[in-house]
Amino acid sequence: MEDWTQTLGTLPLLGIAAGAIALILVMIIVFKVHAFLTLIIVSLLTALVAGVPIGAIATTLTGGFGATLGTVALLVALGAMLGRLIEHSGGAKALADKFVEVFGEKRAPFALGIASLILGFPMFFDAGLVMMLPIIFAIARRVSKNNVLLFGIPAAAAFSVMHVFLPPHPGPVTASELYGANLGIVLLVGLVIAFPVWYVSGYLWGKFIATRIPLPVPNLFGELDEDQPTNPPKPRTIILLLLLPMFLIFLNTGLTTLASAGFVSIDSTWVQVLVLLGNSAVALLITVLVAIVVLGRRRGENGTALEKIVDSALGPVASVILITGAGGMFGAVLRASGIGDALADSLADLGLPIIVAAYIIAVVIRLAQGSATVALVTAAGLAAPAVIAGDFNPVQIAAITLATAAGSVFAGHVNDSGFWLVGRLMGMDVKTTLKTWTVQQAIESVFAFGLVLIVFAVGSML
Repeated sequence: MEDWTQTLGTLPLLGIAAGAIALILVMIIVFKVHAFLTLIIVSLLTALVAGVPIGAIATTLTGGFGATLGTVALLVALGAMLGRLIEHSGGAKALADKFVEVFGEKRAPFALGIASLILGFPMFFDAGLVMMLPIIFAIARRVSKNNVLLFGIPAAAAFSVMHVFLPPHPGPVTASELYGANLGIVLLVGLVIAFPVWYVSGYLWGKFIATRIPLPVPNLFGELDEDQPTNPPKPRTIILLLLLPMFLIFLNTGLTTLASAGFVSIDSTWVQVLVLLGNSAVALLITVLVAIVVLGRRRGENGTALEKIVDSALGPVASVILITGAGGMFGAVLRASGIGDALADSLADLGLPIIVAAYIIAVVIRLAQGSATVALVTAAGLAAPAVIAGDFNPVQIAAITLATAAGSVFAGHVNDSGFWLVGRLMGMDVKTTLKTWTVQQAIESVFAFGLVLIVFAVGSML
């Protein structure tokens, strides 16, 4: 692959990508072929049609699959175990009852979204969503068994907004480094736009779509067990349990950011230990072990019973993990085909204002190959020389940084592993996920870009 050069032009590559996406939709929606098989078949065909060397196709497929599973499988599996322990102990129901008692049924989606915004500050999107799912489902069951979108969309959107726009998440940090942006100003502007972006794209959109698409709460963690303990943990126990991985992950992201700014040395042993403990998978593993003790052994469960409870969490999420990995495989094939590079080269010389050009390049690359990270890094890499050479003040550079991040999240669909993760975890089919999550991501991107343009205009007057 290193010696191979794509000879097809931008238009043929766009046609191949569009045809592949259309084939996926037809196979899944019309012919009802399982999504896992569909994604593998279309990935293979796309690689062949795009001219990827035959000897490299298998490696590209398995590499994309494995790279996605390397993080997703651990997070989803450990999150499912944690969710099963919380649900089985009665903790999810106890917290849901308390939550509704404090905030009321009408304000519960808003309050749950705010809680997710807070948790999402240090936590990555997939880790935060998986961890919150048992609470989301429990509150949804408490209020309305057929309205999971009313609670799921605001919470998922909150994690997405924080992950896309707020340092110390990797996207805005990477873009800041490429543009030479002041990370503190990026953080400040990100905080300013985060709530309104979430309110429109998460809370209001969630309320709107929930009235039009009734969706039952999936049994991802099972229903309440008949032999469930009669002494459920107190809500504050569950809250502290959920805050544990947030605290650990904050050690990781916080120290990594401080190290990049030169305040601490990443080579220090104590920093490396805390960064390891704050790795998303390690933090969830520690939380699961604590949950086994606090929610299991201290409440009378023995070793065999606990082993069965934890094991029962893996079956329902196996399909989620495999389909998400296959989505990553498809995205990897599109990236290997060179479509992102071809699009970036074609869009770089449009003569648009730099903030608009960065956003559009990120949007088009995101739509074409799926990965938000690749879209952001590619767009920022192309726009960085013009930004660095331009006469922009720190506020304007921060606005350009966040505009690029906004473009990288636009309308995630079937070539994005996150699309499959959200859809399958919430029990949605492909058509429903397109109507709900893809649209949410588009609203989040466009509305955020509008706000960032205002920031840029204000910055130009400073």
